[in-house]
Amino acid sequence: MSTTVDLVLALKNELKNARMTYADLARSLDMAESSVKRMLAKSDMPLSRVDAICRALKIDFAELARRVADAQPLLKELTQEQEKAVVKDKKLLLVAISVLSQWTLEQIVTAYRISEAECIGCLAQLDRIGIIELRPLNRYRLKLAKTFRWRPHGPVMEFFRENVVLDYYRGGFDGPAEGLLLVHGSISRSLAPAFLERLQRVAQDFAQQHQTDQKLSAKDREGYTLLLGMRNWEFELFTRLRRA
Repeated sequence: MSTTVDLVLALKNELKNARMTYADLARSLDMAESSVKRMLAKSDMPLSRVDAICRALKIDFAELARRVADAQPLLKELTQEQEKAVVKDKKLLLVAISVLSQWTLEQIVTAYRISEAECIGCLAQLDRIGIIELRPLNRYRLKLAKTFRWRPHGPVMEFFRENVVLDYYRGGFDGPAEGLLLVHGSISRSLAPAFLERLQRVAQDFAQQHQTDQKLSAKDREGYTLLLGMRNWEFELFTRLRRA
């Protein structure tokens, strides 16, 4: 939730953008300039005063609140409890994955056996959990950063390890723009983090392209799942054959 401090900071930015001084605002509010400065410095004022400032700035309060919400820090990771809530209901998990792909309500109910009422209920739950901000007409804004990831040992990744990984790897990876690479080698410990950083950049590029291509029509887009990993690992069967 946005705080009063966030709201006042937004008002100060709007004053700056409008090139309105505290003296100008004081005249509009019929207040002393010192009182206006004190009020904004304390970040403490009733909503009626916020409304009056919005009128002076010629902006709508709802628009101001939306800008405050948009400026909030985006989540890079959910809490353990938030992830538990997501995987508890498989339809909720389906809708959560769909909103990560920026699907609309209409696209979700068209593609899957989930009613519009059920989907709206799931969107409302995701709003309460903190993944999205639900807006009028069942539109939403994602509250997740581009670098968002599920917790490595959290409930969602555990669900995917147990239920999804084998299904994913069962594919032939031989379709258009598909591929599976398995590379093993021994490299310098000091260089290993650099390779991981490159993988992370590929993931970010993929996520950024996904965002950019949302303006294309559905017939010009195809769903892909990019799975990247790098571990200090040896197949257990081989480990058992190692000499003591």
